[in-house]
Amino acid sequence: MSLSDRRAFLAAFAALAGCGFTPVYGPGGSAEGLRGRIDIVDPADEEGFALVRRLEERLGIAEAADLNLQADIRITEDSVGFLPDGEISRFNVVGEVAWQVARVSDGAVVANGAERGFTSYSATSTTVATAFAQRDARRRLMVILADRIASDLMTREL
Repeated sequence: MSLSDRRAFLAAFAALAGCGFTPVYGPGGSAEGLRGRIDIVDPADEEGFALVRRLEERLGIAEAADLNLQADIRITEDSVGFLPDGEISRFNVVGEVAWQVARVSDGAVVANGAERGFTSYSATSTTVATAFAQRDARRRLMVILADRIASDLMTREL
């Protein structure tokens, strides 16, 4: 890194500090106040379990929860790859999560949103391998969506 690049980087960092920028995970950051405050509704299926697990990794397991997160997951699969004989070789897994956070005390909604993402898997191997690839793609999709929900929550004042 050249000297002029370092100066530009330090100047940009100083400008961010001067405008009130606070790192989300830093002392006094918005993520600090969320840890352990949000109780996530119990999952209904394997995808819901993967979403809840990742949200708890990012936001903490509810200890003294004063907020409740409800998530509605919708997943579709699209065929995107075909072999010369017409057999499907690749699928896109598209997921959407509509979510809302409400106060436990009075049920008032304090935040809501919707996230969308996709991932893919290959179906060119055995039936068992394809089933495992599909399951893995759905788990990866839930991680993507949970990370987006957590990032959105960390940028809000709850």
